[in-house]
Amino acid sequence: MHPDDDFGLGNIIAMMQHSAALIGVYDEQERLRFTNESFRKAYYILPGEDLCWQQLMRRNFAAKRGTIIQSDDIDAWIASVRSRRGKNKVRTYESDLHCGAYIWVTETMLPNGWIIYVGTDVSELRQSERWLRQARDEAVRASSTDELTGVSNRRHIICQLERMLPSRPEKLHKPSEVAVEAGGTVGLLDIDHFKKINDTYGHQTGDEVLVTFARVVRETIKLRDAFGRFGGEEFLILFPGQSVKAANATIEQLYEAISQVRPVRNAPDLMISFCVGLTPILTSDDTSRIFSRCDAALYEAKECGRNQLKVFGQSDVEQESGRQTPFASCDGRQTLEQ
Repeated sequence: MHPDDDFGLGNIIAMMQHSAALIGVYDEQERLRFTNESFRKAYYILPGEDLCWQQLMRRNFAAKRGTIIQSDDIDAWIASVRSRRGKNKVRTYESDLHCGAYIWVTETMLPNGWIIYVGTDVSELRQSERWLRQARDEAVRASSTDELTGVSNRRHIICQLERMLPSRPEKLHKPSEVAVEAGGTVGLLDIDHFKKINDTYGHQTGDEVLVTFARVVRETIKLRDAFGRFGGEEFLILFPGQSVKAANATIEQLYEAISQVRPVRNAPDLMISFCVGLTPILTSDDTSRIFSRCDAALYEAKECGRNQLKVFGQSDVEQESGRQTPFASCDGRQTLEQ
């Protein structure tokens, strides 16, 4: 844009500020970087407030304002929404507000993780049609969400992994579906000594450990990263378009966050630890090969005393046929690319 253009950036921002549409811009950390008057009014934000999406949702949920959240558990609701939010280039949904407004929302995500939210008041739509769409959306959410932890269920997280495969079917290349480039890193996480936790403290405590673990992971990883319950105490974590080194850095942040958590109030000495098996996605990969490598790395992490991260690296993959999986000596949470 030419600096002398009368229809410059200042005019665009001014029009956005006074637009009837709700406009908000989030950065890659889900922090609001721009809001217009309509957005601030609908979600009760003061000019200049520094808020992230989770803070905004929690605050309005407690005050019973802003978005109507059909759940008594705000943590589970946030986990469920974040399992879908930021995974597509374009996401559309409908939202009821406590003020009586009914909003049609479009969220568009850039490759760098920034999201622009545009909400249009469509309160005049026929109530019967709205009910049908909401029922459909709720069914879709339920079909993709793990009932206990609120994160992606096995089917949903595997579907997201399939979209990361360089050789994914052409039908998965829809512009609205593919949020990031193919490839990346995959991790299989397993909570240490989970059976012992169940046997010692009971299955209800075991469930609390799973819920707490899922919440901490979801709060620690980036929005574009995907996370879901694979089965039992195993979880799958996806780092689209990211190297093993970048994924390892995030996992280290997760180890630090988990170490601070005491999941059960009446058992203050109970801590959570976990093992991770990481592997990069290769050009010719399918999900079976990826899971096999993750399993091999996870097994080695357990054999090395738990609370470990092990990587099945590029050179390992190239030589995996005809010999046992090679790993370096067990020396803590070190990547093992060779």
